[in-house]
Amino acid sequence: MSPRAFRQVSRPVLPSTSTLEMRITTATSRASASGIGPPITQHPSIPIRQTSPSRLQSRNRSFRHKACNTITALIAVLVVAGLASLFAAFYLYASAPRTSLVFPSGHHSGENEQSALPETSVAVTAFSSIAPAVTTTVPLDRYLAYLPHSGFHNQRIALENALVLAHMLNRTLLLPPVRLGDPLSYAPFDELYEVSALTNGWRKKHCSNRLLVGYKAHPECATYTQISWNWLVDLSSLGEDQQTLEGWNFTDAWLQGELDIYEDDIFYLKDSTRNEYSFQDFPTLDPPSRKFFQSINITTLAQQPERLIQMGTLFGSSRLHLRSSVNYSLRRRVREAMTLTNPVLARAAESIRDALGGAYFGVHLRLGDGVFEWNAPENVRTAWWKLLHLALELSLEDILALERDAFPNEDAADPPVLKEDLPAMRAPHPPLPVFPAEATPRGISCRSPLHTSPGLAALNAPLFISTDARSPASNPVLKRFTRTFPCTFFLSDFPEQAAPLRALRSPVDGVPLAAFFMPFLDAMVVGQAWQVVGTEQSTFSAFVTDILWRRYHGFKIVQRG
Repeated sequence: MSPRAFRQVSRPVLPSTSTLEMRITTATSRASASGIGPPITQHPSIPIRQTSPSRLQSRNRSFRHKACNTITALIAVLVVAGLASLFAAFYLYASAPRTSLVFPSGHHSGENEQSALPETSVAVTAFSSIAPAVTTTVPLDRYLAYLPHSGFHNQRIALENALVLAHMLNRTLLLPPVRLGDPLSYAPFDELYEVSALTNGWRKKHCSNRLLVGYKAHPECATYTQISWNWLVDLSSLGEDQQTLEGWNFTDAWLQGELDIYEDDIFYLKDSTRNEYSFQDFPTLDPPSRKFFQSINITTLAQQPERLIQMGTLFGSSRLHLRSSVNYSLRRRVREAMTLTNPVLARAAESIRDALGGAYFGVHLRLGDGVFEWNAPENVRTAWWKLLHLALELSLEDILALERDAFPNEDAADPPVLKEDLPAMRAPHPPLPVFPAEATPRGISCRSPLHTSPGLAALNAPLFISTDARSPASNPVLKRFTRTFPCTFFLSDFPEQAAPLRALRSPVDGVPLAAFFMPFLDAMVVGQAWQVVGTEQSTFSAFVTDILWRRYHGFKIVQRG
């Protein structure tokens, strides 16, 4: 296993400026007294002006003052030039990654050598144009790979970043499968690399025969599965310039057997934390921005000669810091391509939409795990207020009065702070038409009688809640919605429309996909709502509100990060 690293760019040492001393010696002896030069004669009408010693000293002081000013200015110029050289060298030093980038332990063998950026690459590309990052013709058999981890939406965000980087670097992306079910947690590069390979190897050995009739698979095979991204989204919409290659199983054997890539032709960016590297398309002398420890200039990385650049985690909406309008538009197209397009899911979502009457409001609530479960009451209340104020356009005073009337046993509280969504404000959409007052579900009954008071008539509108909460219809934390909106519905209310999902199985291991696809169907239904609100800090909710809802309505998506 041979360590590989970026070559360190030496910092130039600015020598200390020497103290310049200048001694000005004045000759006060007269030329005539010294016998040098012709004798001085006096014109009969012009008296010779005698120079007093004090006047001579004053002239000498003036000369010394001017000389010192000249020397001071010269020193200042030298210091400025030296500092400029130091800052220029520092930029060249900072523009390249400085962490050791080595092969994963236990995966390679070879002599101890280092892999460095070409010595000329930084100087040539540090201030070059970055839209696009690469303008030269490069071989088509150059690749980019990364290590996915965590839940579906973390994997989706990492894929978005990988697709953008691959396009900017003019490399083919080794497209990993998407893992559904029990997630693979983040770990530092070496560990995640090894676990990814071992997990795929174990699954191939114990689960791949589930497709055979009568085969009894290991129980753990049903806890998660893997499918191609193309089962869920349409990556072909990105065009022929976005090259991807499926099949990589996170092993060196696959790279060697399928692509003829060996250790001396792989360049690793190894992370030890989630926030190790960010990537930017502009030069800067500033330290890495946002939450990342190191910032890599994409133009410099594009000059890396190895056939494969292997990265670790790429999760993080702010991991790519883009200023070029070309690259920013590229990321927008990639994010738009994440819209769910599976035909079975699309037909099921459409049938549920029709059953809801075509016009309904939507709420996406993530409550089932971690910090979201802990903050469930607060998040539900905030979403309820958002729906009433932003979607139904009720005043804050009316909502507060409704809350106190509907939930008298709750502790009195001030209205929640409804924060402005600045990214969404930067992507405004046309005004929505007036919600149809006659909207009503078709073929399905509301949970409770409709409001008869004219002041509450707006609450009779159909409402679809997409949530990961257990038993949502009877969940006490959701009573805020079920008590005030008599026509509240959940995905569990539409078993007939969701039935086609039961026939879906993973082509990789034969695992039934219905349980894994239900959250996608849930999101697609709520994404087609007249208007939708989500859970703050949830990547799933952001996907619904920023991507799905806007794409289904023909609006410009919201870009965060």
